[in-house]
Amino acid sequence: MIEIPSDLNPDLVPLAFLLGTWEGAGVSDFPGAEKCNFGQSVTFSHDGRDFLEYHSHSWVLDNEGNKVRPLESESGYWRIDKDRKVEVVMVRDQGIIEIWYGELADQKPQIDLATDAVARTAASGEYSGGKRLYGYVKSDLMWVGEKATPEVPLRPYMSAHLKKVVTPEEVAEMARNLPDMPDDGIAFFR
Repeated sequence: MIEIPSDLNPDLVPLAFLLGTWEGAGVSDFPGAEKCNFGQSVTFSHDGRDFLEYHSHSWVLDNEGNKVRPLESESGYWRIDKDRKVEVVMVRDQGIIEIWYGELADQKPQIDLATDAVARTAASGEYSGGKRLYGYVKSDLMWVGEKATPEVPLRPYMSAHLKKVVTPEEVAEMARNLPDMPDDGIAFFR
């Protein structure tokens, strides 16, 4: 269920499906880099202004699903205009700054983005641009990323399936809003 916070800037209502902390796992595979499974935590938050704040941390997982080491971190700001055009400014830990443009699909919570500008520090690896697709599917957040370098044409490199994390405060709020149940709780399921 998508909830719209009362203090959310009205311009951001179309992006409300992104709000919260999401965690899950995915796969990373790109020529010249280690192919691996990874874990990820993504947070979209707001403070009443006309943008969502974005933070993502991912880490390499071993075959048993244990954290091995950090993989990537990125943060940024997401905006949307009245025509459903989305713009994202993103900074990555590898020394890359990107400006992304795209749009929110009509009648469904799906965002297609492509890089418009890329700036790199001397320490960053080769990178010339990318595409991303984010979608809210059956209450989960799923995404796939494509990237290109001067040597490798645009191709998928990462994807993940994330589930929304529910905080103890949200659990308490849900419990307060439950209808009265019989003491044994069993009658609720009949």
